[in-house]
Amino acid sequence: MSYEEKGTWSFLVVAIAGYAVYLWLVLSQIVGGTPVDEVDYAIPMLWTIGGAVVAGIVARIAIEIASPSESTRADVRDKQIDRAGEQVGNSLVVIAGIGALVLAMLQVHWFWIANAIYLGFVLSAVLGSLAKLAMYRRGLPAW
Repeated sequence: MSYEEKGTWSFLVVAIAGYAVYLWLVLSQIVGGTPVDEVDYAIPMLWTIGGAVVAGIVARIAIEIASPSESTRADVRDKQIDRAGEQVGNSLVVIAGIGALVLAMLQVHWFWIANAIYLGFVLSAVLGSLAKLAMYRRGLPAW
């Protein structure tokens, strides 16, 4: 498994785990009876995003210690897979941006706007990573 593919796996796991922690922190408030417009979401969101960044770095280092790669340099195939996977994932960022824009125009509470954007980022990371992993296993599509 290449260095870049290992990184994609760690990014996928960290993105899912980070968002799961965020949901647990926020949904526990809602289940506890806090009205949505009073939920403290900003601090948990910032901490889980920051924690995911740190966890991603630590995971990448731990993976390399456990199973060192022959090279950490991306080859042409890695670069093509990364570009194609990012294009797939970025579609969800655009959709989330449009969704947040519509929510803002409808004057929906900030909680929903922020969560729509965050969900878009997470789904982008997940979909982009899954696309990259599929391309590592099945090859690049012949577009």
